[in-house]
Amino acid sequence: MIFQKVLDTINRHNLIEKGDKIVLGISGGPDSVCLLHILNRLKEMFDIEIYAAHLNHQIRGIEAQKDALYVTQLCEEMGIKYFVRSIDVPKYCEENKLSIEDGARKLRYDMFYEIMRRTHANKIAIAHNMNDQAETVLMHIMRGTGLQGLRGIEYIRDQVIIRPLLDIERKDIEGYCEQYNLNPRIDKTNLDPIYTRNKIRLKLLPYMQDNFNSNVIKSIVRMSNSVKEDSDYIEENALMKFEEICIVSDDSVDIAVDLFINLHNAIKYRVLRYAIKYVLGDTNFIDQKHILDIIELEPEKKIGKKLNLPRGLFVYRKKNSIIITVKEIISEDIEFCYKVPKNGFVKIKELGMLVEAETMGIGKYNLSKQENKSNRWFDLDKIKGDLIVRSRKPGDKITISVGNKKLKSLFIDMKIPKEERSRIPILVDSEDVICVGNYRVSENFKVNEETKQVLKICFKKL
Repeated sequence: MIFQKVLDTINRHNLIEKGDKIVLGISGGPDSVCLLHILNRLKEMFDIEIYAAHLNHQIRGIEAQKDALYVTQLCEEMGIKYFVRSIDVPKYCEENKLSIEDGARKLRYDMFYEIMRRTHANKIAIAHNMNDQAETVLMHIMRGTGLQGLRGIEYIRDQVIIRPLLDIERKDIEGYCEQYNLNPRIDKTNLDPIYTRNKIRLKLLPYMQDNFNSNVIKSIVRMSNSVKEDSDYIEENALMKFEEICIVSDDSVDIAVDLFINLHNAIKYRVLRYAIKYVLGDTNFIDQKHILDIIELEPEKKIGKKLNLPRGLFVYRKKNSIIITVKEIISEDIEFCYKVPKNGFVKIKELGMLVEAETMGIGKYNLSKQENKSNRWFDLDKIKGDLIVRSRKPGDKITISVGNKKLKSLFIDMKIPKEERSRIPILVDSEDVICVGNYRVSENFKVNEETKQVLKICFKKL
């Protein structure tokens, strides 16, 4: 019965195709031994090749060595090619500041992918079962998951990782092993309720079965499966929006705020998760709380803000975008200072910009003042001393209609990010700020009915 159920799962979800080469993660426990035995029975039907992969975590001493020996003997009896590796997982976790669970999982999958490359395999089979599914969903619920977390473990991920036992309960798997005298190894650490998953397995689920619903595992999995179709529909739409409003590079994703802000929250959450997955490769340890923290960066008043999220992820709110990246953006102030001729030009090499100046009479000004909206006009006679273009300085002020205003306050009001402020050219004379790039002109230097000589200034990108 179990064999047929696994075959039905494989066919229903298209987990295995003719000619597949499959790396199977085998611990020596009942789940992976059962899966190895079933896939071996399916070898001729699907014309598949199987490569077993076992990792000794160096956690359980002699017991772990016995596991490796058992896997070796089992594979040789079945005629399965196998790979056995030993890694000091506790040492690796200590050096990389990971929990034993997280470090062991990472090293196992690294090994699976390496063997897949070496053998030119195209699938990795993992022996997660129905109980694992229920435990995972409960863990996600306790972390405050959304629909994605309620999906639990996928039958197939990235068209590579397959889980043919997801519809089989653990007790049935143990019965299968007894039926075929497979004598799998028992990892006693799975009986120690110090890890979250073990607590759910050994305490929470039995309590729920005894006091609420004897079929709670099947009920949880049925609920998980029922949300998959709705979730798939939303995911398809979210992926289209991600591709529409995001610009991706090697290590970052830029999200256009004006397009993002009007999306439904269900789509927003997923667009952000797609962005994070693009940058990190997955969304492990990124909780809904972190997603909500990013969404709080939407308002304009958040321009210039930065978030530090788990796994070295940075999120920046820029003027027109939200940037998700693993590369810290360090803003360095640019300093420059050049004398500007009153007829001619000067190049600001630090900005890749040209400042052009032309002196003219009021008559020519009246004829040409509408020719280019990017030009700035000043009363030449009001300018004292040399004309200088430079980067901003602490305490700089400009005269506006309501009085003097510090440039720092001006930049804040105009929502100019901190890292861009030193790149704005400040035009000054010997006493005052004349203008702030193309943003603001001082009231003290504007052309009026008394002006006789006019200075035209134009800031151009090279």
